Amino acid sequence: MNTPKIRVGVIGAGNVGLALVDLVNDESRSIALVDAATATLEVVQVAVRDTKKPRPGLDPALLTTDALALANREDLDILVELAGGIEPARTYIEAALRRGVSVVSANKALIAECGTELSQLAHENGADLFYEAAVGGGIPILRALRTSLAGERIERVLGIVNGTTNFILSKMTSEGSSYADALHEAQSLGYAEADPSADVQAFDAAAKVQILSSLAFGTELRGEEIAREGITGVRSVDVEFAQRAGYVIKLLGIAERVGEHGISRRAHPAMIPREHPLASVHGAMNAVFVEGAKSGPLMWLGQGAGGVPTATAVLGDVLHAARNRVSGRHDVPFSVDDRLHSIEVGEIASVFYISLDVMDEPGVLASVANIFGRHGVSIQSMEQSGFGDEARLSFVTHTALTKAVHATIDDLAKLESVDSIGACIRVVDGGVA
Repeated sequence: MNTPKIRVGVIGAGNVGLALVDLVNDESRSIALVDAATATLEVVQVAVRDTKKPRPGLDPALLTTDALALANREDLDILVELAGGIEPARTYIEAALRRGVSVVSANKALIAECGTELSQLAHENGADLFYEAAVGGGIPILRALRTSLAGERIERVLGIVNGTTNFILSKMTSEGSSYADALHEAQSLGYAEADPSADVQAFDAAAKVQILSSLAFGTELRGEEIAREGITGVRSVDVEFAQRAGYVIKLLGIAERVGEHGISRRAHPAMIPREHPLASVHGAMNAVFVEGAKSGPLMWLGQGAGGVPTATAVLGDVLHAARNRVSGRHDVPFSVDDRLHSIEVGEIASVFYISLDVMDEPGVLASVANIFGRHGVSIQSMEQSGFGDEARLSFVTHTALTKAVHATIDDLAKLESVDSIGACIRVVDGGVA
């Protein structure tokens, strides 16, 4: 019996692309790959910007600079898109899908922007669109939500889904590093880009929250803006306060049900109790914590980035698409639940940590407390430390609406006795984040 052959094209030959080609060509795994794909895999072409750049282990004869021509090859079965960005990646993917070629992508920005539309295009043309590597690198969380937990009612998904920010916050926690020093180290080790905005301003985490939400709840992937706050305002003093209070600070991506049909999606720093499983996720690791109505709490932990871990997730999708190709079928996209509606972040209640630097003089604390009371934000505890003519006030509130806390901060900033507002960080306490 002849084994079918599945022809794979790859756009992008960075760390992930090179690792993927190596995995496909790994002779020690050839039997396992054939078993998983029910076919042999052949990388027929790799599209790159510069064919002259050295790429050890990659046959130069496979290289092309014409990615669109690769997407339109008559003999192509699966296109792997690893270039990133919205355009021209979207053009390449659409070209392939219209011809019935299955697509595997690691492009979280693109999937968050138009994943529902692309999935429908794939379905209409009898093809697959898979994107496991778009969230959590090598962690198979999307496959778990798509299959193993498909029949479960998911109540909440909490994720440490950005390795750069987790590395920075881990350094600030374990070594007392400043934000600037921890960011510099992350850049020197290759965990952060020269322009780290996508990571530290939580754009990356927000895109991944949208993808997780679509599989957990049935929300659309259409580029809807969700609330996000980065970590640039987190200071060493905030990290130290969290440690004294029994917490650690993490950047969380959160998608959760609010009532029967409400969904809240957001990405922001949060203080997590030291005993919470996510609190022990250090360095550039990623983790996703899922709370199901019947299954209870579940967590996935692993390498959230890096060439080889991410390439394993890409390969898993390639093998799935290959099996479908051989059997003449394709996966049907998850349905969108039209009953769902987004809850504005201001309507979400949480415990908050707030710090501010004030003049150390009589009456200041009373005027600050008056503003808290005016907006109905109850203070659970307060810590004061003095330095020269100034003092730092650190508050932990009782559960309060986000919009009330933001209004409180706006009015505090107007007080002449307040020199600066420090951090405003949610506290994960009793299931509220």
